[in-house]
Amino acid sequence: MITAKMCLDRYGSPVHENNMMLWDIPEVMERSAIPGRIYCNRDMQPALAQAIVNLIVRNQVQNLKTWDGCFLIRKVRGGTSMSLHSWGLAIDVNANWNRLSTDGNLSPEFVSCFTDAGFDWGGKFSRKDPMHFQLAEWPK
Repeated sequence: MITAKMCLDRYGSPVHENNMMLWDIPEVMERSAIPGRIYCNRDMQPALAQAIVNLIVRNQVQNLKTWDGCFLIRKVRGGTSMSLHSWGLAIDVNANWNRLSTDGNLSPEFVSCFTDAGFDWGGKFSRKDPMHFQLAEWPK
């Protein structure tokens, strides 16, 4: 699991926005709540592209109701360390139905679209965050 300390060591302070990109989503992938552009970390973009493809080919994209963000410099809610959102390595989806400290309502099939692409899912964290997916490891 990638940590804030690892991100700080790799990218430096998030205020410098090192390794960030504005990814223009290919038109073929623009479905449901998938935005046309995502400001994210270059290291996450390939995994995110695969997750979106997985959603489409596994017929799960219609279950993506809202895209609730990727890059936002902030601390973990209720914590002291920085969130991986601060380096553009995490996304939130369907936030209204998947609140912090709840089980949420994402199906196992939906979740696997992301975990199979290289994400950790917040629904498995000790303090559940079912809307949250973050890059599990650096690309090789």
